[in-house]
Amino acid sequence: MNEESLYIKRCLQEIEALINRGDAARWTNYDFEKLSELIADKTNVQLSVSTLKRVWGKVTYKNAPSLTTLNTLAQFLGWTDWRAYTAPPRPSAGQLPNDLATVETARPLKRNKRALLYAVPEIAILVVLAGLFAFSGKKPKPDPSKFSFSLNKVISEGVPNSVVFTYDATAAQTDSVHIAQTWDIRRKTLVSRDRHTHSAIYYYPGFFNAKLLIDGEVMKSENLQITSDGWLCLAENEPEPLYFKKEACIREDRVEVDTNALRTYNLSLYPKPPRIRFFNQLDLGDLQNDNFIFETTVRNAYSQSAGACQHVEVLIQCKNNIIIIPLSSKNCIGDLTLVAAGYYVTSKNADLSGFGCDLTQWATLRVETENRQMRLSVNGREAYQLTIPDKPTGIVGLQYRFNGVGAVKDTWFRSKGKVYDFGPEAVRVYRDSL
Repeated sequence: MNEESLYIKRCLQEIEALINRGDAARWTNYDFEKLSELIADKTNVQLSVSTLKRVWGKVTYKNAPSLTTLNTLAQFLGWTDWRAYTAPPRPSAGQLPNDLATVETARPLKRNKRALLYAVPEIAILVVLAGLFAFSGKKPKPDPSKFSFSLNKVISEGVPNSVVFTYDATAAQTDSVHIAQTWDIRRKTLVSRDRHTHSAIYYYPGFFNAKLLIDGEVMKSENLQITSDGWLCLAENEPEPLYFKKEACIREDRVEVDTNALRTYNLSLYPKPPRIRFFNQLDLGDLQNDNFIFETTVRNAYSQSAGACQHVEVLIQCKNNIIIIPLSSKNCIGDLTLVAAGYYVTSKNADLSGFGCDLTQWATLRVETENRQMRLSVNGREAYQLTIPDKPTGIVGLQYRFNGVGAVKDTWFRSKGKVYDFGPEAVRVYRDSL
């Protein structure tokens, strides 16, 4: 084992200790996937699972890791690059693995002039070889024009919905070819560069930006909207949610999942209430998140056991962005988070007490945004003000989150002379009379 190999060994040991996932000898594919995500988060470089498995010796591979891989591993540990990781001053022998400490102490330097004279050509050769190795380790970035990527929904409305991705990644010089189904590139699927189709199921509505990734770099992207086909009520579940029939949750004047609906679907409030979600997502044309008025009235009548805080979240879903407004009983306002298109605050560092109310009764939330200045009020009282930091983008629908039971009514947007009325049966758009 040469000195370079021993430093690689030490590097791997330090990474294993850092991420605290136990002995790497027992790592599964999932552990390497998580490590790949952690490395991408910290370094913005995507090392594929297969690359990591080769470095850790899980897959037989005769060649040494590329300099790009070594640089990325060193950066993950907080160093500038691999050269900085291995450069003097060396750690003391007590800080090195035993076999590496042996290499450091087994070759005392002979300081006579003749030895130095003979060493000069050898050093020059090593410098040249090191330069060639460093140069060869740098891969040119892939050219996006050499790749193609498109997608098609199997059905036009509703969920679950399958999407067929068609791609051409044959120009890739790596096996790190992924399709990310959403804006979050960590949630990606490894695909073959020699194939051309990949299918996936979307269980939840939303607006997504799917991407073709080569070595962690985005080559192509396509927007995808999975609509809800009107109001959709579901209970979170793995691997796929439980969908309520429309007649089970759509009333004449509201959308509601109550205890009767839970019993119909064999869902219990004990010991932990189910996570209930309502969606209404569709193409809303030119409705933007920088200038609008929004109002909705909600109720969460379950206030016992694990539902004592009556948490409710109202989500205004935007293209590649989100507004999340929390509500809860007054005694639980100490654990709330407010998100508004790049703005993020929690009750740990801000006063969000205005979002506390009695949710066993109907509570009205109002959001008024003008030129990115947002004011939020609950039951007619101002709860918070903020400035939206992100660029304006389109609004594509609503989502509500409840614990156990929930109800929504009287929901609408007003913007640029139009009213978007989210009634129980359908969304109607008409001219604003005010």
